[in-house]
Amino acid sequence: MARLVFLGKLADVAGAAERAVKPGALADILARLPAALAVALLDERVRVALNGELIAHPEAVILADGDELAFLPPVSGG
Repeated sequence: MARLVFLGKLADVAGAAERAVKPGALADILARLPAALAVALLDERVRVALNGELIAHPEAVILADGDELAFLPPVSGG
């Protein structure tokens, strides 16, 4: 299994801080998630980290067994 990790307000949308998923293409994984969660994760301001490293093109991600994909919400500050 692979693991999706939701940080900040994305954990609220997901209803949990993480979710185990079958490995595969990110597009296929998102298609199996609740629509509101998938839309939140696709927000262009959400950053994505694969196994602890930020990635520029998450749409090309194919998760393998043991991978962790973390979704970091936009951060506002002052």
